[in-house]
Amino acid sequence: MAISQFDITGIGNAIVDFLLQTNDEFLSRHDMPKGAMSLIDVDTATKLTGAMQGALTASGGSVANSCAVAAALGAKVAFLGKVAKDEMGEAFRREIASVGVHYTTPPLDAPIPTARCLILVTPDGQRTMNTYLGACGEFALHDLDETVIAASKVTYLEGYLFDPPAAQAAFIEAARMARAAGQQTALSLSDAFCVDRHRDGFRRLIAEGVDILFANEAEICSLYQVNSFAEAAAKAALDVNIAVLTRSEAGSLILQGGQAVSIPAAPVRVLDTTGAGDAYAAGFLAAYTRGEGLEAAGKLGAKAAALAIARIGARPPATELAELTA
Repeated sequence: MAISQFDITGIGNAIVDFLLQTNDEFLSRHDMPKGAMSLIDVDTATKLTGAMQGALTASGGSVANSCAVAAALGAKVAFLGKVAKDEMGEAFRREIASVGVHYTTPPLDAPIPTARCLILVTPDGQRTMNTYLGACGEFALHDLDETVIAASKVTYLEGYLFDPPAAQAAFIEAARMARAAGQQTALSLSDAFCVDRHRDGFRRLIAEGVDILFANEAEICSLYQVNSFAEAAAKAALDVNIAVLTRSEAGSLILQGGQAVSIPAAPVRVLDTTGAGDAYAAGFLAAYTRGEGLEAAGKLGAKAAALAIARIGARPPATELAELTA
C-alpha cells in the first residue's frame, strides 16, 4: 500500500438514525413487515418519526457506522456522503465529526431533506427498518474527494448506495482513483435485496476494481445465483483478493487465494442485530490496515460485532471498542 493519511475512507449513505425499542403491536399498527427494510417517502417518514416518541438518534448509514466503529478502534478514518442543508444534516455532520471521522462533503443545496432511517427493535432482537433516502441518494461524481481517496489504504463502498445511477458512476470512479494511487477498494453488498436489484452492476464493479468483498450468506448466494454457500464462497474467492463472508451465529469465513480462515462468532446474548455487519467490517478493516493477518482481522471483527448485538443501537460505546485493542 502507498503511504497514507487515512486507513479507511467510507463512501455511503449519510443518514440520521432514529431507534426505538417497541413491540409487535406497534409494527402491526403501522403496517411494517417485521424484520424487513422498507424504503419510504418523505411524508411517511415524517409521520413515523412523530410516532416514535423517545427514540434515540445518531448519525448513521451502514458504512458511516463502520467508519465510526473503526475510528473508536484506533483507525484513521474519513467518510464521504451527502446530507442536506437542514437541521438533521447539521446534526449528522456534528455527530460523525465528534467520533473522530473526517467529513467534509458539501451539503446538498436543494429542497430534499437529509435521509433518515427509522429502526424499530422488538424484544426478540429483530430490527425493522424504514428508510427515507432523501439527500444521500444525490451523491455523485463531483462529491468524490480524490485527495482523500488517494490517501486512504482502503476505500470502502456501501452497497445500499448503489441504487442511483450517479452513485454507481461514483463507485466506479472511486475504485479507479484508489487503484491509480496504489490503494485498495472494499465493497459491502449490504443486503440481498440490493444484490437482487443490481446483480450485474455489482458483478461489473467487482471485476473492475474490488479487492475486498464483504457479504453475508444470503448476499453471496444471491450474487452468484446459487443455493450452496460453499459454491458461492468458491466463486467469490476467484473474483476478489479477499472475500469476507459472515454467517451470523455460525461465524465467518475469510478467503484469500487458497487460504481459508474460519472465525467463530463471539458468544453473546443478542439484544439488537442492528449494525452487526457494519461493526464486523470495521473491526476487520481496522486490523487489516494495521498490517495484521486475516485471522486477527476476523477475530477483531467478530468481537466488534458481538459488542454491537449485545446492546440496543448500531454502534457499541467507544470506550468498550477501545478496550478491544488495548
